[in-house]
Amino acid sequence: MRPLEVLHVLLGTRGQRLAEPLPPRGPRIAAYVVLFLLGAAVSVCGAFVQTLWGGFGVVLALAACGGLFYGGLRATGTKLGAGCALGGWFVVLAVLLAPRPEGDLVLSATASAYLYLFGGALLGVVCATLPTRSGFLFGAPAPEPRRTVKDGDR
Repeated sequence: MRPLEVLHVLLGTRGQRLAEPLPPRGPRIAAYVVLFLLGAAVSVCGAFVQTLWGGFGVVLALAACGGLFYGGLRATGTKLGAGCALGGWFVVLAVLLAPRPEGDLVLSATASAYLYLFGGALLGVVCATLPTRSGFLFGAPAPEPRRTVKDGDR
């Protein structure tokens, strides 16, 4: 099997993904909150894993970020699903980047920390811009396309 065929088996084709129905509004809103909290947890765990385990830790932390962001997109069917996870991830990273009064840093100025920071942000933005089942951010249906009016056709 070619790599693209393997991805289609695992993730489905674009047409199959876009044909899935949206989840109901109540569970979708609860999922947004859970995804924000999971984004915060993945941010903390990734910050420590990338430091402790070197190169493998960065790969593992970025894989967790990508899985969470893409999973949020697919679970909710909206771009906000990936955006909520990215928001939680980023808010906690902003706190972790600040120096503590004792002089300690959670994320120091190392190549692996920069790779985790920029790679995770890139993964989040890519997942948040993938096509979804809904036309808009919150799952509202897309408006009907306008039709052009000809001379006598009103």
